[in-house]
Amino acid sequence: MFAGRKFAAFLFDMDGTVLNSIAAAERVWTKWAERHGLDVTAFLPTIHGRRARETIAALKLPGVDPMVEADLLLKAEADDLEGIVPIPGAVAFLESLPPERWAIVTSAPRELALLRIKAAGIPVPAMMVTAEDVTHGKPAPDCFLLAASRLGVEARDCLVFEDAPAGIAAGEASGASVMVISATHVHPLVTPHPAIRSYDEIGIATDVSGWIALAPERAVA
Repeated sequence: MFAGRKFAAFLFDMDGTVLNSIAAAERVWTKWAERHGLDVTAFLPTIHGRRARETIAALKLPGVDPMVEADLLLKAEADDLEGIVPIPGAVAFLESLPPERWAIVTSAPRELALLRIKAAGIPVPAMMVTAEDVTHGKPAPDCFLLAASRLGVEARDCLVFEDAPAGIAAGEASGASVMVISATHVHPLVTPHPAIRSYDEIGIATDVSGWIALAPERAVA
């Protein structure tokens, strides 16, 4: 798994990658979909990994303003944090990283991201890229390119951790390497990238310049 590779920084998606908010998100989006007469079963799989405004805009619903609806959804999601938990091993793994060498790169708005991070009990990163920071959301690579730039590194030297097809495509387009987190996948995701279900499966080693290599598993203290 990336044997012999070292990375300048790790870039993590949030929902489904370092925390599991699927139940909360799907409760809110189910109510929204029902109000708009959508087939909930078919619609719910499309909400993950993309900004709400883009998910709604893609539906081309008559008389629906994606920005207005996205704001309403943000308020509803901010009020529903029940059941949000960290992905197994994520807390310890993130705490093991040099603070200046990782970021969260999420399609969620900053307000919601911070609420979910707190609810899950995962470390707050020194730097985040959120929905407001880019013009084009995932699967465009803009968010990962911006995160790398803010960390002072090249995207091609980063490892992106993702769980959703839109985010994986964004990571690929940025030139970064990609690790797939499958902890929340009900069905296997067909991907050419390495995949793990738990961060307990990997550890890290850093060199004198701060570059990070993956180890087979985290050392137990």
